[in-house]
Amino acid sequence: MVVLISISVSLQSNQCFFQFQFQYQFRYVFVLLLQFTAPSVGRKNATLICVPIMGESIEKMKIDVEKAKAGGADVVEIRLDSLSTFDPYQDLTTLIQHHALPLLFTYRPKWEGGMYDGDENKRLDALRLAMELGADFIDVELQVAHGFFDSIRGKTFNKTKVIVSSHNYQLTPSIEDLGNLVARIQATGADIVKIATTATDITDVARMFQIMVHSQVPFIGLVMGDRGLISRILCAKFGGYLTFGTLESGVVSAPGQPTLKDLLYLYNLRQVAPDTKVYGIIGKPVGHSKSPILFNEVFKSVGNNGVYVFLLVDDLANFLRTYSSTDFVGFSVTIPHKEAALECCDEVDPVAKSIGAVNCIIRRATDGKLIGYNTDYVGSISAIEDGLRGKHNGGNTNISPLAGKLFVVIGAGGAGKALAYGAKEKGARVVIANRTYDRARELADAIGGDALALTDLDSYHPEDGMILANTTSIGMQPKVDETPISKNALKYYSLVFDAVYTPKITRLLKEAEESGATIVTGLEMFMGQAYGQYENFTGLPAPRELFRNIMENYY
Repeated sequence: MVVLISISVSLQSNQCFFQFQFQYQFRYVFVLLLQFTAPSVGRKNATLICVPIMGESIEKMKIDVEKAKAGGADVVEIRLDSLSTFDPYQDLTTLIQHHALPLLFTYRPKWEGGMYDGDENKRLDALRLAMELGADFIDVELQVAHGFFDSIRGKTFNKTKVIVSSHNYQLTPSIEDLGNLVARIQATGADIVKIATTATDITDVARMFQIMVHSQVPFIGLVMGDRGLISRILCAKFGGYLTFGTLESGVVSAPGQPTLKDLLYLYNLRQVAPDTKVYGIIGKPVGHSKSPILFNEVFKSVGNNGVYVFLLVDDLANFLRTYSSTDFVGFSVTIPHKEAALECCDEVDPVAKSIGAVNCIIRRATDGKLIGYNTDYVGSISAIEDGLRGKHNGGNTNISPLAGKLFVVIGAGGAGKALAYGAKEKGARVVIANRTYDRARELADAIGGDALALTDLDSYHPEDGMILANTTSIGMQPKVDETPISKNALKYYSLVFDAVYTPKITRLLKEAEESGATIVTGLEMFMGQAYGQYENFTGLPAPRELFRNIMENYY
């Protein structure tokens, strides 16, 4: 009996639109059911988490295997090419007889990105021996796979599954080329197909997802590099067989690997399923953002079936065209894309349109249209007003403490526009200081304010008790020693706000406090704008106390 099912998946690539209709015979239906059925309580997917073990000695490897097990890994990859000395029979026997987790043996040669530079026959002999001794998995490179399978033909290895892998350290091929590559790997007799490519743009990952969903055999598809990070998380949504997580940050076997801890606790990978909605922070740079920590923890606490990821985006319009599925529900937008986001949206909230910048994009479920909002405005202005009022004193007055104040905004980008607009709405006299004077003048003219070049800011003090708001990335990690204004000039300000929140206390804020000013951290703005984004994402009131508890625990 043959059972047919049809699955329709739509992802848009930067070249053309793909809609797949797949028909599987019964054996493939069974594979899919295995992939999409939780294998144990608390899991919504069958994607395995594998920790690469790269010790220089067998003893160090045994210790790290135990650490991986304690940390929650499903599998460990023993990188034999990392060993300083290797006795195949003795060392493989030791590892296999005393293993705490299923073992994947990889002996990667230099010509495929590994560290082994010896005799090929000895390398392949070691992998055959691992099979004979009962390895759970071995990894063989496509270039040598046909010869390897010829060498074991007629032999019975009841346990070992053979992964045939291909690595591309330059780019991610086209859909057609990826499809052909899968076919070539399958033709070797592989039990599991593994393809690792490199992301030159985040849209490259969409092609890997398309191949992953289409695959009729267990498939490991990973895209290396910071722009490919989502492949290592969302593979659990698209049916990937396995993903890699490291024991320690920075100790990776391929570029862009997250830690085991992040996969399990930051991204809550066990709960990512085919129906999980995707959210993320779009920026360049983006790795400094605390939004994934905040939103993933909130989603987990309230039972929202969503995952929030880092999205290192070069071309915003291309990104939004590519990830056009309604499963990609909402995005936070940060530097430098807030102004471009305004042009990419189908509809824009009137406040965001007035500001000229969008920091939150929602994809409407009914028609897939992109709706743009600006929550920086409320988050930043409320934080500054609270700082001027002493947070809880006089908070009920109808007149803003910003009314009549001279409000200096550093930066004319998206966040600068939000601050300038908000301050003007509250009755402040606004001055824009920017590295490029023409941009400062343009924003000042738009809101009815004044402009000056950033180089003139140190000598600008028409009055005492001014308010200063830095909306640029000056002083953000890793350049924590930078500041947009000299300490001597800070004595003319009664309050200083910094939109940067990594670190929480920037050099600007430290020197402002030492000069006697009230300081307001970027964390306050971050929380305020996050409330608005959560409400746009979910249509529900933000659990503010939960938000604050999460960030207080983090800091």
